[in-house]
Amino acid sequence: MNIQTYIINDVEIQPVKNTVKELQKLFNQLTYSHLPIVSEGEFIGSISENDIRCFENNNKISEYKHAIEVFYVHENDNWLDILEKFARYNSNIMPVLEEGNNKYLGYLELNDVISIFNETPFLSEAGSILVIEKGFKDYSFSEISQIVESNEAKILGLFISELENDVAQITIKIGLSSINEVIQSFRRYNYKVLSTHQEDAFLKNLKDRSDYLNKYLNI
Repeated sequence: MNIQTYIINDVEIQPVKNTVKELQKLFNQLTYSHLPIVSEGEFIGSISENDIRCFENNNKISEYKHAIEVFYVHENDNWLDILEKFARYNSNIMPVLEEGNNKYLGYLELNDVISIFNETPFLSEAGSILVIEKGFKDYSFSEISQIVESNEAKILGLFISELENDVAQITIKIGLSSINEVIQSFRRYNYKVLSTHQEDAFLKNLKDRSDYLNKYLNI
């Protein structure tokens, strides 16, 4: 997806010669976590509101260059890479530079990039969400795809949603279809199914047997 249409310039890049007080006033009017900074016409990074609130009002930003964080994306970067940078730098604004010469073009807002994700089939198409778990070294996306597609189901998207102690949780969105066969296939391949589904015949049978046993014991 082309992110160039999402680049905005509603707030001018701030000169490093500005005072802390000037940036504090600007932050008061905005909801951004950071503001891009320029020195002699060249983008040098962004400064956070949290830091600005701690500095002396009458000092210039140039006296706090150590607090300027250098993060940005290029105009042709993939939106998933951009979303990852938003998360890594805990920012809701992302400076965009021109490929090749690093000229400042504007910035992206986090909500706009998230809206791109909302338009993907993973979220926009109807389907079932399945969460499975297996050792990090024991699973493969090709195997997961083969399990799903061998049961005549289609994958709308999948990703590693958690990784801890060498165990991976994988979230899969499957197109509208009966997923009981898919669930049972994953169990046969030693995947642990974490999500619950009304169509899960295995769990339904366990519940029915448990209810029968409890009824028998209570006689």
